Parts: sequence; C-alpha cells; structure tokens
Amino acid sequence: MKALITGASSGIGRDMARVLSDKGYELVLVARDEENLKKLQSELKTKSTVFPTDLTNVENCKKLYEQEKDIDLLINNAGFGDCGFFNKTSLDKELAMISTNVTAYHVLMKLYLKDMIEKNSGKILNVASIAGFMPGPLMATYYATKSYVVRISEAIRQELKKLKSNVQISILCPGPVSTNFNKVANVKFHLREANSMDVAKYAIRKVEAGKFYIIPGLDVKIAKYFGHVVPDTVLAKICFKMQQRKLK
Repeated sequence: MKALITGASSGIGRDMARVLSDKGYELVLVARDEENLKKLQSELKTKSTVFPTDLTNVENCKKLYEQEKDIDLLINNAGFGDCGFFNKTSLDKELAMISTNVTAYHVLMKLYLKDMIEKNSGKILNVASIAGFMPGPLMATYYATKSYVVRISEAIRQELKKLKSNVQISILCPGPVSTNFNKVANVKFHLREANSMDVAKYAIRKVEAGKFYIIPGLDVKIAKYFGHVVPDTVLAKICFKMQQRKLK
C-alpha cells in the first residue's frame, strides 16, 4: 500500500506518516520544507519518497500527480490559517491560504479520484476542521476554506455512492491541535489542545474502519452538534468571542 501525504513536514501530517509507516505503507512525503521532510524520512521504517514543492502553484500539484500516480491513500493535509479583522489581514497571505487549503486539495483530489474510480479502489482523507461547520469571524478566510473542504467531500461521498464505487472519502475535523498552526496563524488558543500523534492515530484508525466524519474528542463532537442546531447568527457571535481570545 502506498500513501501520499501533503503537509508532511510537521504536525498531524508528520505523525500520520509515522503511523502509516508503522503499518507498512510506502510513503510519498510532500511539503515545502525539504530539510524536515528528509529528517522525517530518516526515521521511518518503510520506503519513502520526499517531494519538496509549493502546492500554492497548480502546476506543482499536477507535476506531483504525474510523478506519483500509483497511490492507494491520498491525505490532503497541507494548510494554514490567519487571525484578525478581515479588513486588516494580509490579502497575499489569504490568497496563499486559499491556494493551499482549497485549490491544492481540489486539484489533487480530482486527479487521484479519477484513477481510483477507474480501478475501483482507494481512499482519500481530507483534513478539514471543526471550523468547517460554522462561521468564523476574525478567522473568516480560514473557516471558509475548511467549509469548502467539508462540503465538497460530502458531495463527492454521495457521488461515489451513486456510482456504487468502492472508493472511500473521509474528512478529519479536529478542534485545536498542538502543532505549528498557532505560530503561522498568529493565534494563541485558550482551549485544550489535542495531541497531534493521538489525532493522527485516531484518524488512520477511523479511515481504515471506513468512517466519513472523523471527529476526535467529545468536546469537538459536541461543537459539531451545536454547529447544526444553533442559528448561524448566534454561532457567529460565539465564534467572535472565542477568536478574540486567540489574538496575541
């Protein structure tokens, strides 16, 4: 079995690589940070390929697919956030965020899904967030990108059912996780942060069990429930207060 992981140089992506290597997977490790990818490669138990690239460039996504076509498990994990009032945050950073969190996911999923449907096997895990189920004032762009990942994955799941395909799609929707995300997003969480390795192990276990919604932690499951039953206007007010506390 062969898995491709984007955003593999740190955080959940790096830990999922470790978990999959322990399970005997051959790995394709993708991220911009070549040094950290090679460091990870040196500790893995199975064969792995390092593919340093910037996925904000669509052509790089296509090159990745052309060079690494035979994939059994695609893990779209690369992503980052930002925090602040929408009129004050950086447009360039937001456009890069959309390219990474949305466009790269879309391109890789589309290219690999076609092959998986043709051979009637394969799995895709899209790393979303509990943020994908609610509005996110002060992190508007990030929440919107994760909502895209949730909705397109839900739609594709239904299409696969109608095709009677054995291909599986899943979404991982964690709450705060102790990773490098906080530094990049310029936030400081005041809620309990999950352990990255615990989330990675949980995610792989649920993917293997065929689960679609993968939500680690009872508190995050409760948050998803409230995201469905509480009016969006109320959710927006709650999220604003929570995001205010994150600003450094």
